[in-house]
Order: sequence, then structure tokens, then C-alpha cells
Amino acid sequence: MTEVDFIIVGQGLAGSTLSYQLAKLGKKIAVFDTQRETSSSWVAAGLFNPITGRKMAKTWRADDLFPFLMQYYSEIEKNCGERLLNKMGIYRPFVSIEEQNEWEARTADEAYEKYIERVSQKSEFVPIKDGFGGIHLKQSGFLDVQNYLEAMANILKNKGVIYKTELFETPLMNLDSGHVKYKDIEAKRVIFCDGRASMENPYFKWLPFKLVKGEILHVESKMTLNKIINRGVFVIPQTENHFRVGATYDNFDLTLSTTPKGRLQIEAKLKELIDVEYAVKGQYAGIRPATRDRKPFIGIHPKYKSVGIFNGLGAKGVSLAPYFADQFAQHLVNQSALDKEVDISRYFSFYNDNVSVTQYE
Repeated sequence: MTEVDFIIVGQGLAGSTLSYQLAKLGKKIAVFDTQRETSSSWVAAGLFNPITGRKMAKTWRADDLFPFLMQYYSEIEKNCGERLLNKMGIYRPFVSIEEQNEWEARTADEAYEKYIERVSQKSEFVPIKDGFGGIHLKQSGFLDVQNYLEAMANILKNKGVIYKTELFETPLMNLDSGHVKYKDIEAKRVIFCDGRASMENPYFKWLPFKLVKGEILHVESKMTLNKIINRGVFVIPQTENHFRVGATYDNFDLTLSTTPKGRLQIEAKLKELIDVEYAVKGQYAGIRPATRDRKPFIGIHPKYKSVGIFNGLGAKGVSLAPYFADQFAQHLVNQSALDKEVDISRYFSFYNDNVSVTQYE
């Protein structure tokens, strides 16, 4: 029997980052991951943006998240010798003079000034429909998610992490005397970082997940952009003449299939934003593990203290994972406090102890 401190189920954005932070604290880790290319992390655009939403408000906890993510991904890049984080400004066109004036006023707001590069009062990009100008944001960009996950697998293995490329079968898990036994591995705790799969997990299916399907297009065009364009859809420059465009938000169709409807939605919004010829070269779909209150699910099961979860990062995994993985690792190892807004204890009233999971003990 191989003994470890933690079993981590899933090596997406959540699992990779938590495994790394726990390994840094000297803990022995076993990671289980099937490396499915249909997981939300594998198909994610990797965008990180301090000003989000239809109302363009500063993202929740931005002042904590963004300095930490810059430091974290820089550390990972030094470890693997690759550039993974693409720091790139975001340009959001205005739709009216009123919006232009509103953002001019925000440039003097201390809460926003560190994220605003400048305000344009006239068009700056030839293919972009931005007759009223737009806002230029900074401390933004995108993570090369697929290369990050591949790099993290190698980094974790080099740190001595036991890496299993196989499905973790929860029914085979045995909880005994406060420990977790799974096949030939015994751990002090198991932490589920497996995205939408946690909805079917008997230990955590009581949590109010609110899954969201997202589709993204790979587009080829001769336009030249040195910034991410974001209005209705995002347009992220990749290699020369290649862009990622998205994304849709669908709470009803939660299949992993791409759809003609998704493509039409993205293309309609793209044509409203940019006047340029393009060709669609690919289409991808993933299911974001979002939550009812749009805050992550982090913490230990109310009854089974050897079982935990780090999940529910939704569409903001790139920015949320580093800060909260560090916080959770410190909580697991040093018993430091968890942020109450992410601690699953906020939903303990949803847990029904009468729903038995004894078949998994």
C-alpha cells in the first residue's frame, strides 16, 4: 500500500494548481486524471479580465486575485521554461456617448484606475465597429491552457507526485479510521477537483452547481490585432491570422456536442463587432462548472472529514485558481481560515444526512 497525504481527483485548472501548492508545502500527492480533451479546462479560452459582465464591473476580489495570478504563472513559466501567460490589453468598444462619459469618470475612481489604461473617444481599430471609441483595460490577457496543463503534469511528476492517467472510480473508495483507501493507495484526504463530475459524486451532489455550456470558434482572418476585443464576444489573437472567438452561455443544452446554434450566435455577435472577412476553422464545446452564487466550492465535507472539494471555478478559473488553491492548501496543511464566501459551509444546510453514502465507506 502506497501512502500519500492527498489524493487529487482531476488535473484541470483547479487540480493542477492545488496539487502544485500542496507539493510546495512538502506534501505527498497522488493525482488521478483522464486527460479528457472535452473537459472545460482543455477547451477553455483562458481569458483573464479584471472588468467583466454586462455592466462592466470590477470582478469579484480582483485586487487579491490579479497580483497573485501574475506571480503564480510567472513561477510556473520559470519551472517549465515556456511562456504560458500572454499579457495583453483588452479593448471594449463603447455603444454610446453616455457609456463613454461613464468610463471617463471611472478613470478617476481609485477602485478602477489600476485596471484602466486609457479611454478612447474615437475609433482606433479599422476593422472594429467602435464609432464611439472604447475603454482600454490592462492587467488582462489569456493563459495557454492546454500547454499549461501539459506543463503542470510534467512539473508535478518532477516533484515526485504519483500520476495516474485513469478514471477515479468513487465507488471503489473506502473511508476507514479517518483515512481514504483507493486500490493500492492510502491517503489522509481525497480532494475532488473534477469539474462537472462532482454533480454525480454522492459526497457533493447536494451542492448547487449551475453548469454552463460554452462554445468557441477558431477563426482565420487577415485582420491584425494587438489587443483582445471584447464586446458581446471576445476575439483573442492566437498565432498570425488565427483567433479564438466566443463564447456562448447555455444552461439548458449540457451536451458536449458543438451546435449550429452556437456557431450562429457567435458569428452574429462577431459581425456586429468587426467588419472583416473570416473563415471558421474549428468549433469547440465545454461545460463550465459554475455555481449558483458564482463563487467556488471549497472545503471539507460536513460529515466525512477525509473528503474535500475544490471546484466551481466557472468561467474564471485562470484568475481564481491560483489565489484560492494557495488559500485551500494553507487551510488543509496549516488549518488557516477559508474565505467564508467560498467555503462550502455556506451550503451545509443543503446537506441531508439521511441520503446515505454508506456503500462508499
